Amino acid sequence: MRNRYGLPFISPNNILVATINGTGAVIETIYVLIYLVFAPRREKLKMGGLCVSVLALFSVVALVSLLALHGHSRKLFCGFAATIFSIIMYGSPFSIMRTVIKTKSVEYMPFLLSLFVFLCGTSWFIYGLLGRDPFVYLKCSHEVV
Repeated sequence: MRNRYGLPFISPNNILVATINGTGAVIETIYVLIYLVFAPRREKLKMGGLCVSVLALFSVVALVSLLALHGHSRKLFCGFAATIFSIIMYGSPFSIMRTVIKTKSVEYMPFLLSLFVFLCGTSWFIYGLLGRDPFVYLKCSHEVV
């Protein structure tokens, strides 16, 4: 969802957002494919089903934004969708916090991932503030706090 917000037909003159989101989409696709190749069969089926669900939801958002919405309403729709899914993405490291609290050990907590998610969120928050783009700074504001 994040990837569509920076596209020229949604938000013109946003080459930086389109570039970073396109690069992120490629990297995440590679990550998911590697996971699916090496995961046990049961996990492959579970994650494959989840991937199909996510792609179906993405397709619905893409079709609605392209066929039913135009101009500012398209930008708002895609901006809200991007914000919701970006917050979910930034919140995903919290899933490991239960294990950290239960075991009272940070063995399972990826420190570098946590650090760079914080740094990325902070830099995008500042970029959104400077560019006065609420969909950029709102989705990253919780990462700064």
